[in-house]
Amino acid sequence: MDYLAISASEATVEFLKKGGVFVYPLILCSIAGLTAIAFKAMSLARSRTVPLNLSTGMEEIDAEDADADAVVGQLKHGGSTLARLGAIALKHHSKPTQEISQVVEAAAREEVIKMHSGIGVLDVVITVAPLLGLLGTASGLVTIFAGLGETTDHLAIARGIAEALNTTIFGLAIAVPCVIAHSYFTRRIERLTARMESVMTSFVSSCAKNSTPSI
Repeated sequence: MDYLAISASEATVEFLKKGGVFVYPLILCSIAGLTAIAFKAMSLARSRTVPLNLSTGMEEIDAEDADADAVVGQLKHGGSTLARLGAIALKHHSKPTQEISQVVEAAAREEVIKMHSGIGVLDVVITVAPLLGLLGTASGLVTIFAGLGETTDHLAIARGIAEALNTTIFGLAIAVPCVIAHSYFTRRIERLTARMESVMTSFVSSCAKNSTPSI
């Protein structure tokens, strides 16, 4: 197993060396993409956005068996996006429904922008990585074809072309996971936003209708 790991590491290093100078910006792209994916995976976790117990409690705040104190306590803690929006609605509970909705909508726009933070990095990596790969390949091919008159070794030429394609492979290998992650996170943000809208619509009506304790 150790031998296989060493062989794989050596093969990877050799692969990168053959890519030329364009490998370095591609490595930076891969680091940026992985960092953005890890950041979004943590920031869009349910506990940080729409906790299940909090969303259920806010929707059932009017029910006879609802634990309003527990819901208010979570809103005061403000540990999630939904809790922060709920705290704003609770703070303005004595106002008419329309005014509460306007305040919550303004805060929700800021929260949605925060939820999209990091997506732009994935957009850049998805666009730049394949282009850098193609640029590296084109640069390598130019060098190879410029030296065609100096050699008749077709095997060496074929090997050089294969090596020139390394950067294209590397660029695509970076872009593909980022495309998948981008699609997943975009859909997740849409689902979380729709869920928050549903919960907040119900909670705003409760705040305007009932005399809920203020923060």
